[in-house]
Amino acid sequence: MNVKLFVNENEPSKATASKLTKILNKHHLKVDETEYEVAISIGGDGAFLRMIRETNFNPNINYVGIHTGTLGFLPEVLPNELEEFVKFLKNGNYQISEIGVLETVVECKDEILHLEAFNEIVVRDLEQNATTLDIQIENELLERFKGDGILISTSIGSTAYNLSFGGSIVYFKLHTLQLTPIAPITSSRYHSLRNSIIIPEYISIKLESVEKPDLLITIDGENKILKNMKRIQTKVGSKKIKQIRFHNAPFATIIHEKFLK
Repeated sequence: MNVKLFVNENEPSKATASKLTKILNKHHLKVDETEYEVAISIGGDGAFLRMIRETNFNPNINYVGIHTGTLGFLPEVLPNELEEFVKFLKNGNYQISEIGVLETVVECKDEILHLEAFNEIVVRDLEQNATTLDIQIENELLERFKGDGILISTSIGSTAYNLSFGGSIVYFKLHTLQLTPIAPITSSRYHSLRNSIIIPEYISIKLESVEKPDLLITIDGENKILKNMKRIQTKVGSKKIKQIRFHNAPFATIIHEKFLK
């Protein structure tokens, strides 16, 4: 079995990578930059997301993370578990979770963009002012939204940026999309929903610009400017990411340890 390491540029992550490489060599597992079946991130959630992006959301790779960051919901392995983890990896007797990829098509005046995300996309005004968007679910108008922006997250992404805006935590075995408003405006003129909406992941959500066509879209923390944007359509497609499960802790335990302990 060949593996590739995706390491954060800080001393704890580099030290962990060095120790892991020695343990992998001891157990005759090869670290290879080009041909590998397992991708291992060393860092926090950001490192895990960068790993998936850099490998182009490859459905043929098994992904796993080692946690050396601050808050890590995606990486499961701790630095003091490296020996146990490598033996576990070598035996190959592990469970795989298949996680859907958020596929987004952005139609602008001069181009069409195809974007992929693991956690979420966020759509806001380019100048960070209030924006107006028509929101459709299954091509039916939900609302004309007025506010700072809209966040659309996957079930996995429900515990990320979505949580900061008052969105719900979704049980990871449920396959959903969550539409969360960011600072919605409700007045005599605008009637925007103040709570998030959870729908099945295969249902399409469409956003159309009403007033200002220049918007900012954030895909798993990375910003992209959209000039003359007409519409954004997103749903979870058929592609699945394979994540190795090292710990099979109950969902309630994970939430307690990550957010409440």
